[in-house]
Amino acid sequence: MEKAKPFSMIREFHLADWFTLANAFCGVGSLFSVMTYLQTREVLHLYFACALIPLALIFDVLDGRIARWRQRSSAMGRELDSLADVISFGVAPAVIAYGAGMQGFYDRIVLVFFVAAGVSRLARYNVTAEALSEGGDKVKYFEGTPIPTSLALVIVIAVAAWQGAIGPDLWFGMVTIGGLKLHPLVLMFALSGSLMVSRIRIPKL
Repeated sequence: MEKAKPFSMIREFHLADWFTLANAFCGVGSLFSVMTYLQTREVLHLYFACALIPLALIFDVLDGRIARWRQRSSAMGRELDSLADVISFGVAPAVIAYGAGMQGFYDRIVLVFFVAAGVSRLARYNVTAEALSEGGDKVKYFEGTPIPTSLALVIVIAVAAWQGAIGPDLWFGMVTIGGLKLHPLVLMFALSGSLMVSRIRIPKL
């Protein structure tokens, strides 16, 4: 039996996979920035957390284009892409929302639903991609909105932060239901999550 070489897994990475990892790095960096914001309350860290999400999207787009350009793709690369997307476009936007002030009991339920919907959306895509490609090498359409559309939510939060509408000053304020808190702004995450797990067909460009 041939002995495995050191770092053999990393040696098998294609160029596109490194761009996928850069996507994940941006997502994790965004999480750290939110944590720093919660510790220091310096809004610059929240801006930085938001700014890393469009950067993650750039890497997400580039990894697919590089894979097609080099005609080098693998099952591992596809799984890596989905895992990176969960971090950058699922977990990170939810944590940004939490850091911005959506911390009520109902807010947390909505944010957990949003992440779960994103994970489910990616899982469904992975298991149906072959059927959706209709024998070709490219999927012709998405079922449900792609998880990177959460960038729109991050932009809303970034604008709110710029206007000082975070924490107790969040847009639309806060309501109490059964003694538990809900910030109506979090409902945009409920809508986004619902659209991701819907059967809406969106052509893939």
